Amino acid sequence: MRSALRIWTAFILLLLYAPLLVMAAFSFNESKYATSFTGFTLDWYRRVVADSELVGILWNTLTIALGSMVLATVLGTMAALGLRRRFRGRRLFSGLVATPVMVPDIVLGISLLVFFRALSVPISLGTALVAHTTFNMAYVAIVVSARLEGMDPLLELAAYDLGASPWQAFWKVTFPLIAPAVFSGALLAFTLSFDDFVITYFTTGPGDSTLPMKIFSMVRHSISPKINALSTLILVVSVFLIAASRRMARLPVSEGSR
Repeated sequence: MRSALRIWTAFILLLLYAPLLVMAAFSFNESKYATSFTGFTLDWYRRVVADSELVGILWNTLTIALGSMVLATVLGTMAALGLRRRFRGRRLFSGLVATPVMVPDIVLGISLLVFFRALSVPISLGTALVAHTTFNMAYVAIVVSARLEGMDPLLELAAYDLGASPWQAFWKVTFPLIAPAVFSGALLAFTLSFDDFVITYFTTGPGDSTLPMKIFSMVRHSISPKINALSTLILVVSVFLIAASRRMARLPVSEGSR
């Protein structure tokens, strides 16, 4: 039974990761055609780095990702802290905070586009920043809320008994305890924003392309090792950020308070 389970698990993992491994392997292909591997080269990575258009698009992507990461981390953490309190409409507020996670991306993207059009707001990097903050805030709130569930509220009460103000208690007790979750949520928000295509497609204007959008337009013509190299770089960055996010989220409360 265990052997069959291991074989089945290996088969599922192979289905999940074999395409990524093939893409990474062909990013080193000497030939510009993706039909056969003719030799090893780093030339396609050098072309990616030397492409001024891609550098400009990377700047757009980083601007949106970093901006939404900061805004979503602040707003998501505030929402998580607010959900600790008992108040009328708490369940409704909790559901509204988590809604962007459950709504399909295409529905969220179209609704944001209609919203911006109704307000006569020009579609630009600014509207994409607002859109990314909208769904990233939900992920940060969920991560921080999970951390707050495991925090002993008596620690804050002890700070109040020792004369600390609510602001002092937050910075000296609460924040050090939830800091791993806050940073984990921030890294997760950056990763989701950096990789997003659907919502970005609906909320950016002409000339405001991002890397996922550029890759999509390049793939429509042909799949070259340059696309594989660019996608592999994005994959490496994403895996690193996700691993760091998961590592920080698993830190025990006692370690996070040090």
